[in-house]
Amino acid sequence: MDLTLRNSRIKLPLGQLFWREVGQGPILLFLHGSWCDGSQWLPVIEPLSQDYHCFAPDLLGFGESKQPNLHYSIQLEVECLLQYLEALHIPEVYLIGHSLGGWIAASYALKYLTQVRGLVLLAPEGIQTQGQQESWRWERWLVGRPPLVYGVLRSLFPLARLFGFHKGIEQALWHRQKLNSSPTACQLLFRRRRSEIQAELLQEQLDVLTVPTLILQGGKDTPEAIARSKAYANKTPNAQLQIIDHGGHDLPEALPGLVAQYIHDFIRRDLEQG
Repeated sequence: MDLTLRNSRIKLPLGQLFWREVGQGPILLFLHGSWCDGSQWLPVIEPLSQDYHCFAPDLLGFGESKQPNLHYSIQLEVECLLQYLEALHIPEVYLIGHSLGGWIAASYALKYLTQVRGLVLLAPEGIQTQGQQESWRWERWLVGRPPLVYGVLRSLFPLARLFGFHKGIEQALWHRQKLNSSPTACQLLFRRRRSEIQAELLQEQLDVLTVPTLILQGGKDTPEAIARSKAYANKTPNAQLQIIDHGGHDLPEALPGLVAQYIHDFIRRDLEQG
């Protein structure tokens, strides 16, 4: 990868933010997913940096940004993003977000509509779909107190191996390790009251999200993720849904060239029409 990145930090009222920056032109701001940081977007940014001014911050509490002792919420991340853009004197952006970053991007656009030129959301979180509550309970249990999780799962492991069920436990332990790799994401998604999380869900607000929106969704992703993307597309007035049949949840990493092309085409159409 041949990118000449400018790495910077800025102290904001909510905490210090780290970001990567490259290119010139219309401003694209990339928000990473739940278990990543801004470097997730570098393979996508590389071809786009020839035509656009790209910013890839680590969200507050992630990566090389500070992890202040705060009660994290989607709105906290939105306000930190506002502080960041105001500090850099950026009046208008295209927001591109994956997973958790998509939830934050859409929430930001709903609150500060005039500052967002367009949205590109990849498998965005932020909408409750059928069956999601059971999945949420399971993952909340997985990231619970370590002695409980490890004790139960590991005590079952010898018996499970005897009957050939050990792979499910191995997968659960691996999934738990992945979830706990980002404490801030765990707090945002699982370690808050259910009522607080539900209050930040977007399905009842998307009908006023009038900015041009492109939703990219991998066809091999989970049924829940596909259902969320379809719900975003159905509820957002100016949204276009593109299902990438051979893609999974990791579109920015697995198919960066294709994702970059979709983003480029979307922005070019918007600029020509605007």
